Amino acid sequence: MDEIDVWPALLGLCSGMALFLYSIKITSGSLQTIAGDKLKNILAKLTGNRILGVAVGAGITALIQSSTATSVMAVGFVNAGLMNLYQALWVIMGANIGTNITAQLIAFDVGAVAPVIALLGTFFCLLVKDRKLRCIGEAVAGLGFIFVAMSLMKDSMAPLSELDIVKEIFSSINNPFLGIIVGIIFVIIIQSSAAGVGVLQAMAMSASGAQLITLEQAMFLIFGLNIGTCVTAVFASIGGSRNATRAGMLHMLFNVIGTAIFTVAYYLLPVADWVRALSPNDVARQFANMHLVFNLASTIILLPFGGMIVKLVKLIVPDKGGDKEGVQYLKYLNPNMISSNNQVGTEVLISALCNEINRMLIMAGNNVQMSIEAVLDNNDKKQQTINETEEYVDYLNKEISFYISHAMIFDMSEKDAVTMSALFKITGNIERMGDHAINISGYASLLESKGLKLSDKALAEVSQMVKTTKEAYNILFGSKPGSVHIRMAQMEQKIDDMTDDYREHQLERLKSGVCSGDACVIYSEMLTDFERLGDHLLNIAEAAAESKRISFSLPSETVTEENSNVKVAAEKA
Repeated sequence: MDEIDVWPALLGLCSGMALFLYSIKITSGSLQTIAGDKLKNILAKLTGNRILGVAVGAGITALIQSSTATSVMAVGFVNAGLMNLYQALWVIMGANIGTNITAQLIAFDVGAVAPVIALLGTFFCLLVKDRKLRCIGEAVAGLGFIFVAMSLMKDSMAPLSELDIVKEIFSSINNPFLGIIVGIIFVIIIQSSAAGVGVLQAMAMSASGAQLITLEQAMFLIFGLNIGTCVTAVFASIGGSRNATRAGMLHMLFNVIGTAIFTVAYYLLPVADWVRALSPNDVARQFANMHLVFNLASTIILLPFGGMIVKLVKLIVPDKGGDKEGVQYLKYLNPNMISSNNQVGTEVLISALCNEINRMLIMAGNNVQMSIEAVLDNNDKKQQTINETEEYVDYLNKEISFYISHAMIFDMSEKDAVTMSALFKITGNIERMGDHAINISGYASLLESKGLKLSDKALAEVSQMVKTTKEAYNILFGSKPGSVHIRMAQMEQKIDDMTDDYREHQLERLKSGVCSGDACVIYSEMLTDFERLGDHLLNIAEAAAESKRISFSLPSETVTEENSNVKVAAEKA
């Protein structure tokens, strides 16, 4: 074949591949827009049971035509605290099954009607004004262009398959490990395992495709495609929590283990012959079936061992130590949540913010308790802990405020906007609570440095402050969003009344000479901080009630075990 015949074929192949990749991207993006945040909420909620989790992951991936998007969403949910690693694993297993729908559709070879489908979708997209209806048109057009691209690649592949150099290249891919590596590299370049299988099917449907690449060669390329497609999820986990990194690794490990199982099975069992027998005269369908059998069988085999896989990932990605080492970090938020290509949605971002603010509130609350206790029993270690915790609270305030301010540029519903505003108010009030804790601990140090002591009655009042602040926090953490502000208003009034009573007692002690003037001044300042703490707690409760979605939970309520229902800070409407 002369050179002038080769170049048009190569250009046709490149054009077909470019159109194919773009069509898959358009179809997937349009379907995700049609699905909206409701689909993401379903994914976050209905994954407690492993069978249901697999089914939901498969169904959503089949709808949005992208296992990568589903996996990235799962990573985002884990990072936000909406999903644990077990649930993420079930979703990832399901995503691997759902992604086969593209290859199965391509195997029908409807190239003759593909231009009609693409044209109808394009006209629908251009003529309809409603956004969701336009997205439906884009999805239909994208599907039609996928088949047009397949026809273009198939026609271009026919003359190329006759070239000796092409035959030598494919004949050299007889080593299973080489096939896996080539598949990994190829899918990293094109960023779609479905597109990779489509290219293999185009080879199969070309004039001499059946001789160009065999099912035995294609199966290991397909295994490599499945491993390589995990790279996006791994990248999505970078910069997130330790569990988010683990969730990204889960997808990779699942496909690696599945590939190892099928590689061993290839040498022991006639796997290729079994798959070939399902559609003896249709090589493209054989490739699609191999893709399906690999993912379906891997899920069935590994599903009972999900707990072991999660434990293995935890060994591969161990804990950093986090708070134990005094490292300041965001546990639930990561930059991907506010990036322009955010795939987890506003709902998940809000949940991550709620969980991060929950951490901040617990830290500030513990600091307030410790600072008041320091007036009763002060020591250097306690003061150091209070100062370090305050630095952490300030760090969280700065980072959370940054995420909220950047999230406000997103298009969001009025309900989400109200929640964002409430979260901003809550964060500011928690930060000011931390400042009051520092003030109170400073009074403890001042009393000690000046050799001053509060009277026994004053110390008894301080003990009552400790008890009252604990009661206030119990209300904040134990009430529903709709009623928390009512109960906190009553507690705030109690704090105000206590403060008034304690000031009167203080004046009486000062007149009777029971306490010194300097000690009374310090105690008076402490009462002011105590009163303002009540104001900030009420502000937090009112903001939570305003959103009707924000609630707070103690660390002991955090979900970590398999098959348990995940409690999140943001209640879904």
